[in-house]
Amino acid sequence: MKKLYNAFRSLYGGDNVMKITELRYIPRWIVLFLDIFIGLVSITISYYLIDKLHVKVNFPQYIYYKIVFILFINAIFMFVYKTYAGIIRHSTFFDFFKILLCSGSTLLTMLLLNLSFKIIFGKPLYLYPSLFLYFFISIFIMFFFRMMIKQVFNILIDYKGSASKTRVAVVGVSDASVSIARAILHNPNYPYRLEGFLTKRSDSHKALLLGHKIYNIDKFFKDKNLISDFDAILIIKEIMAKQELEEWMTFALDNGLKVLNAPTLSKMRESDLVGGIRNLQIEDLLNRKPIKIENIEVQKRHFEKTVLVTGGAGSIGSEIVRQVAQFKPSVIVVVDQAESPLYELELDLLEKFPEQIFKFVLADISNNYRLEALFEKYQFSMVYHAAAYKHVPLIEENPHEAIFVNVLGTKNIALLSKKYKVNRFVMVSTDKAVNPTNVMGASKRTAELFVQSLQGSEGNVTKFITTRFGNVLGSNGSVIPHFKKQIEKGGPVTITHPDIIRYFMTIPEACELVLEAGTMGSGGEIYVFDMGDPVKILDLARRMIKLSGFTPDEDIKIKFIGLRPGEKLYEELLSDNTTTVPTHHQKIMISKDPCIRFEEIDVLCKQIIKSAVKRDKLQVVRLLKEIVPEFISNNSEFEVLDKKNIEISES
Repeated sequence: MKKLYNAFRSLYGGDNVMKITELRYIPRWIVLFLDIFIGLVSITISYYLIDKLHVKVNFPQYIYYKIVFILFINAIFMFVYKTYAGIIRHSTFFDFFKILLCSGSTLLTMLLLNLSFKIIFGKPLYLYPSLFLYFFISIFIMFFFRMMIKQVFNILIDYKGSASKTRVAVVGVSDASVSIARAILHNPNYPYRLEGFLTKRSDSHKALLLGHKIYNIDKFFKDKNLISDFDAILIIKEIMAKQELEEWMTFALDNGLKVLNAPTLSKMRESDLVGGIRNLQIEDLLNRKPIKIENIEVQKRHFEKTVLVTGGAGSIGSEIVRQVAQFKPSVIVVVDQAESPLYELELDLLEKFPEQIFKFVLADISNNYRLEALFEKYQFSMVYHAAAYKHVPLIEENPHEAIFVNVLGTKNIALLSKKYKVNRFVMVSTDKAVNPTNVMGASKRTAELFVQSLQGSEGNVTKFITTRFGNVLGSNGSVIPHFKKQIEKGGPVTITHPDIIRYFMTIPEACELVLEAGTMGSGGEIYVFDMGDPVKILDLARRMIKLSGFTPDEDIKIKFIGLRPGEKLYEELLSDNTTTVPTHHQKIMISKDPCIRFEEIDVLCKQIIKSAVKRDKLQVVRLLKEIVPEFISNNSEFEVLDKKNIEISES
């Protein structure tokens, strides 16, 4: 009542739009009163029409009692069917159906009463035409009243704060698009205003949808005056093919419109749809259709088993932990040397998986004694080795640290897995290990060689498996978060080279591959998979700038800073002298890389670890080049070693 009072008070005071739209709904008793009043108007109209036809009514002396009686019967059925209970501005066909039932029940009751009167008194109480007129007129007015109120509210809501709202055109006329549009109309507190619909169809330009025009895309983007009436287009990424998404984005950004992405009904309740609208992210464009792996073996390998994940607080490691937790292992041991990220992961996992047993261990994988205590205590069934140093420029400056973590750490985990007869050991590697041009890639290739060599070593029962990935979207320190920060600061966006390209994949997709790899093969394999088309980093930067609402090279500058030490223009997933073997999954292949015998790689690893302890950078890299002959340094101080090798081979 207080809100109703405030609304009418605002009407009198002049501030009518704001206060009326704040009124959640008209009190139910007022709706009931209005419906009874509509009934009174309807019976009055019906009697008026009968009178104009010069038809005499039965029992004219009781006409007022007859009117009250029919309204009383109608009111009873209003209570029975609760026609007053719905919120008028959200009226649907269901509300109309209840009105139809109510009026129909009233008509049927009055017809039976009429029949009884005719039997008893020789003539009916009401004229039959007046009853049918009342039936049709009352239904029409009640429904019209609700539709009118609904439309008035929509107009007022649309008008409220319209100057500050983002004017959007919803792409498509599908059920999902209409649901989004309806949610915008019914949520006045959100910063969007529906202005129309966009479609590629040419047969809908004369139609209206939710009271708004449907525009053909070709005509829309040719009319600059029309475009100026809009601020953004709103798409639903999940129901679009990648090519279609690219087309809409290009149309919008080239015409100065923002691109908004909305969730589908299946992803979010209708009441939360508008709250889920956000600016289209570059990740949405790079996300190809994910590789979904459904393998019952994955569940069998983890259910009620003990699992170790190294590097568990990192981007890949933490997602592996989350995915493994869904299969209800007996315990998951998460190892990482980064204290704060490990603690944050602990809080997150304990909240999301309260029934799962986790053990969070702060440890350095180069400390073999610390690791062996874990293997002895938990007797792991599965080991996922994701711990690694990955940043190319930092590792190029500190090659000995790459040896401690990427080589020695991997050696420790792998040998302990063999010693304690772990069922499967899965190592996460990188495409930078293929024809490496930097220390990081060469150290990961060395780790791959060591892990592969253990497969055929004496007394081994563990299956050693390696998986190679490209860049993962949104991982710590990756290019996309870096570009976002630069754009937020106003630029410039820094790119090492205008022609540099990279492959991208999502973190969940990468981890699904890791889990799948853990169930495949007989051990010793290196798994790679189809990562789609590479992405030019310059194009990536330009799109990110446009999606942020800026113009590249004008609002946000792009600056080329040159290749970093060890960086190459493109990454590879397979080395030149390898072949691939298909697996049961069309997107996953096995790389047949050359191997080294365990005795040989073990000696080389011991030598390079000793050099790392001495902090002898040149000797460390020299040994890396001996272990990985295809390692040719690029834009690095270690190029001198390649020149010496060339001179020696020529002499």
